[in-house]
Amino acid sequence: MNKLTFPPEVLEEIKKHLEEEKKRLQAQITDLSAQDPFADTDRLVDNAASDTEAKEEFNHDRFEAMINELRGDAESVDAALSRIKKGTYGFCTNCRKLIDTDRLAAVPTATLCMNCEAKRKR
Repeated sequence: MNKLTFPPEVLEEIKKHLEEEKKRLQAQITDLSAQDPFADTDRLVDNAASDTEAKEEFNHDRFEAMINELRGDAESVDAALSRIKKGTYGFCTNCRKLIDTDRLAAVPTATLCMNCEAKRKR
């Protein structure tokens, strides 16, 4: 692997940003989980009409999809933090070249350089 790397102060700023993003994602997950109609244990003994039950089921599925997406984002943040710790952050996991800093500024959890990302999408 290349010995080029980011200056420590830049990595520290990226790490701080990612840790803040992780906290934000966790807060959203907690908030959405509390709003999920299935989180209300009283609904188990409620003899709701079938249309109400269908609406709750639909809303549960919607909340579950949003929570799963946020969990995936949180996993990407954790992986980026792990790469910072290992000293591999900013390197393409495919070709091992440095990922363009503009790409990392836009997507700090990016694991592929633009060339490898384009090849992956084909």
